[in-house]
Amino acid sequence: MDKLKKFDLMEKIVRELEDVRNSQQAVLEKIGKIEVDNIELGDKLIESKMPDIYQRTADNADSIREILESFQEKTEEYSDKNNIDKLREQEAINNIK
Repeated sequence: MDKLKKFDLMEKIVRELEDVRNSQQAVLEKIGKIEVDNIELGDKLIESKMPDIYQRTADNADSIREILESFQEKTEEYSDKNNIDKLREQEAINNIK
């Protein structure tokens, strides 16, 4: 795999991880709303199960954030190390010819 293709794939993974992180945040917010609504309703199953589900989801969200931050850093380092901007310029020049 050439350097530009590898970098493009790395950027794609970063975007996908960001999407997963955002989805996890939305799930946490929905679980929180269910727990608040259930305060008034008082369903025992929701009351007993949702805190555990929330915690596991929060733990997963933390893991995803950790992976995302690390992989973003690796992607930036790869870009700097391999002069991705210069390679993109050269690719654009080659495509004009």
